[in-house]
Amino acid sequence: MKSKRIYAFLLIGYLLLCGYLVLDSGIIAKRNPLVLLRQTTEVNQPQLISAPDANESAVQDANSQNTETLKPRQKFQFTIDNSTPQSFTIGADDPNTEDPAVDTNFKLQIELTNKGAGIKTVTFSDGNDNGFNNRNSKDPKPFVLLAPVKLPNGREIYSMASGDMVLPDYGVKLPLEKLNWQFAGIETADDGCEKATFIAEIKDKNTGQVVFKVTKVFDVLPNTYMMHCHLSVENFTGSEQKMRFELNGPVGISREDARADMRKAVAAYLNPQDQVISKQLDIKKMNKAGTSQELSLDNDSVPFLWAAITNKYFTAIAVPVPKSNEKYSDWIAGKSAHFYNPDGDEKSNSGDETIGLKFDTQQVTLSPAGTDNSRLDYKFQIYFGPKDKQLFDENPEYNRLGFMHTIDFPACCCPAGIIRPLAFFILWLMNAIYTVIPNYGVAIIILVFVVRFVLHPVTKAGQVRMSRFTKIISSPEVAEIKKKYKNPMEAQKKISEFQKSRGVSPADALWGMLPMLVQMPLWIALWSAVNASVNLRGAPFLPFWITDLSAPDALINFQTITIPLLGWQISSFNLLPLLMGVAFYLQQKTMPQQPAATPEAEQQQKIMKVMMLVLFPVMLYNAPSGVNLYIMASSFAGAFEQYIIRKHIEEREQAQNRGVVEVTAKTGGKVKKKKPKPFFKY
Repeated sequence: MKSKRIYAFLLIGYLLLCGYLVLDSGIIAKRNPLVLLRQTTEVNQPQLISAPDANESAVQDANSQNTETLKPRQKFQFTIDNSTPQSFTIGADDPNTEDPAVDTNFKLQIELTNKGAGIKTVTFSDGNDNGFNNRNSKDPKPFVLLAPVKLPNGREIYSMASGDMVLPDYGVKLPLEKLNWQFAGIETADDGCEKATFIAEIKDKNTGQVVFKVTKVFDVLPNTYMMHCHLSVENFTGSEQKMRFELNGPVGISREDARADMRKAVAAYLNPQDQVISKQLDIKKMNKAGTSQELSLDNDSVPFLWAAITNKYFTAIAVPVPKSNEKYSDWIAGKSAHFYNPDGDEKSNSGDETIGLKFDTQQVTLSPAGTDNSRLDYKFQIYFGPKDKQLFDENPEYNRLGFMHTIDFPACCCPAGIIRPLAFFILWLMNAIYTVIPNYGVAIIILVFVVRFVLHPVTKAGQVRMSRFTKIISSPEVAEIKKKYKNPMEAQKKISEFQKSRGVSPADALWGMLPMLVQMPLWIALWSAVNASVNLRGAPFLPFWITDLSAPDALINFQTITIPLLGWQISSFNLLPLLMGVAFYLQQKTMPQQPAATPEAEQQQKIMKVMMLVLFPVMLYNAPSGVNLYIMASSFAGAFEQYIIRKHIEEREQAQNRGVVEVTAKTGGKVKKKKPKPFFKY
């Protein structure tokens, strides 16, 4: 009987699996009225052919559409003229410019392609004193922020490239991303703005007349990290036409930190209180969740402001411009973040992984040719630049749009609502120190000592109480009580009575930990600020050592060595982590330790000390030198602070042993002897 049930369950499971595979294959699935790319079409369905080769036409034949659902005016055969592949650059400095009125000091070099009329690469211009190079000391070159995503099938995905032009009345999608658009030239305005124009004319194949004209214009201004992308479509038919667009946002942002991949996709919204809120997806979550994730909030009524992709120091922000004088635009229907793994490796750790954005516009209706609203315009403002709070604060538009939401501080175990304000304040203070002493390495060291000085009273109070508790708990009297009373409950009761008679309690041990708990958010915020500050990128500390605070100190470079079993790669001798280990050792020696309850616990404490001395320098061996400089300076400062506190405690104990007590300034600031207590009071 049992075997029959097992066979029945197996048969049912097999049938369910077969049914799932059939449904998943799409054989009996409901047809989508919009034909997908590369989908084999059936009779009476419009056929969408794949991307045309060079010098051929992309044809859409809608004549086979069922005449009962297709009006006579909708019978077209679409053809799109395909140009040859070309690339163009705007924003490059022109050393031959002789006109002093024309400013050619561009911060960005934008390489454009007519394939989908997109952005091929975004590079920070050479010749600007911004330090944004590739950080290669042997062969420094301008830093490339965005690059094409190369898929295994040979297709490349470009930033801001047009996707499909969807025509619902015809049930088709015109693949504009596969089209080599016509290039209309580059213009230079009087203010130095460079403008490149691309055109795609969609024609009636039978008559050769233009049905739709799609124009895309890119322009970049000197001395700014902002550029514009202007997309327009014009209806040349004698009837209304429904349409919407799919297009890429920024894609292919490079990775800046070799240790931790901090790339994210961010979408900003405006809540009912006119406050900017954001939704963020990091690259790891995107990889686990799938290749595509929506960036929408649960509340669809919250207006959308912008979407961005970010790495550790830089960001690419696409802001849809409102059609009127409003705070936000309403023509974006969908926004999604995409994870790309070009080589398809299962672990997604080969180094070619990247992220990007995609947008869908709202469906609109264009009026007949020659009437109002026969042309539709979309416009994006796009920021390609550093995640710099000072820059965002100085520009009213950046501040209003909340570009600061792209700045990410690792909060560790503390709430981001606490870490972010502290980190921003520390960045402001560090920049203020830099204005006086123009060296960020020195600014970090001064900042560490300032924070230590401010928190010294709290640290001192906690260490004094901790020291008193440690001295009492390790006294011979407590050892005698433990020896005399074998019952743990009774022994603990007697120990508590003894501690109370000496003026201490177990709460003193907690007080010793309190300064550490109070300081923890501040130290995390300080570490986060130093770790994420774009100002440290390429900033030197010493001319012969630590030439880039955002990279390992690399005192001596050598050929890369891979450690067996662990797989760690080492390409330089870094001195800072070793000095950090020395600082840890000194701090351990000066810090009071709570005595262990058993010999086994004492042995564990010794092992933990050794592990701390070895583990942290190894873990942070390839960390940015600015972070290691902060930790080393903090450890040395902590060791010195512990020495001062320990000396104070010893002097106080010696004074108590001599029969004197310390007094405050209220009594003249002098030391007086203790008066013996009388045997009785009158």
